[in-house]
Amino acid sequence: MKAAVIVFPGSNCDRDVAVSLEKSMGQKPLMLWHRTTEVPADLDLIVVPGGFSYGDYLRSGAMAAHSPVMQEVKERAAKGVRVLGICNGFQILTEAGLLPGALMRNRDLKFICRDVHLTVERTDTDFTRGYAKGQVIRVPVAHHDGNYFADDSLLERIEGNGQVAFRYASANGEVSEASNINGSRNNIAGVFNEAGTVLGMMPHPERLADPQLGGIDGKPLFDSLVEALCK
Repeated sequence: MKAAVIVFPGSNCDRDVAVSLEKSMGQKPLMLWHRTTEVPADLDLIVVPGGFSYGDYLRSGAMAAHSPVMQEVKERAAKGVRVLGICNGFQILTEAGLLPGALMRNRDLKFICRDVHLTVERTDTDFTRGYAKGQVIRVPVAHHDGNYFADDSLLERIEGNGQVAFRYASANGEVSEASNINGSRNNIAGVFNEAGTVLGMMPHPERLADPQLGGIDGKPLFDSLVEALCK
């Protein structure tokens, strides 16, 4: 399996996700600077990490979506290469048109940095086969613009297509307004593209993928990708 992590000015989770990938893959992923257009043809996975690309000065992910490397990411995604966007990476993927919807300011207009619980909505994708359907996992969040929005028509289509990957929930798996930390529609914490080959999620699985970090609920996501893509 060959993976790459895109690095933007302001990325701050690129090394974290690279470490998590290495633990699951057994080898280091490539680190690709955002200005490159020389992306290896044999990549199986591209990760767009969290951080504050370009300082979020215009709109979270908006400037990074136009970095030279993103045209390559779009072309690879169209060919079925798996793409994972985490936090700011999720914002970038929506801005680039690789995922539906948009990420807006959190409902309470405050930065949220803490562990949250999620329900796993699908287990038939390369990203989520390591989980059980309906499983409740604990994963950290750290965002100011994580309020997932889609208008009624788009939301109906996303739900109907089974594109929801994770939802914010309580520790016992209850999906309710009380467990909706940022105002996201239908408690959505992560979505797939229609093909299930691109995943964007606001929580950070790489921050709980090692016992030394206090938990391993994020590790099955990386293990699942390795198992699926090493065939």
